[in-house]
Amino acid sequence: DIEVQIRAMCLNYISNPNAIILAVTAGNTDLANSDALQMALNVDPDGNRTIGVITKLDLMDHGTDATEVLQNRIVPLRRGYVGVMNRGQADIAKDLSIREGLKKEADFFRSH
Repeated sequence: DIEVQIRAMCLNYISNPNAIILAVTAGNTDLANSDALQMALNVDPDGNRTIGVITKLDLMDHGTDATEVLQNRIVPLRRGYVGVMNRGQADIAKDLSIREGLKKEADFFRSH
């Protein structure tokens, strides 16, 4: 089963005490249900080696706010969280350049 193989491979790498773990979670999912964060905290229970990466912040439900997550208040990690907003498929289909995508991301973070 490919899922089992991928999970085992990830655990093999993140179990190394010298590894920095990037726990990537989509912003439009509940942080409590993040497989990446759960795996990271299983091998790094104090969050000393883990950086949380929250993607798709622009796709969060209206009325929800990632501020508390990004300010490290929900599931504290010693190295904190980074929010990103990449070009989506619609942006790519519209031929939005990488430069324009970066500007759109910067504008998003300035206004939120």
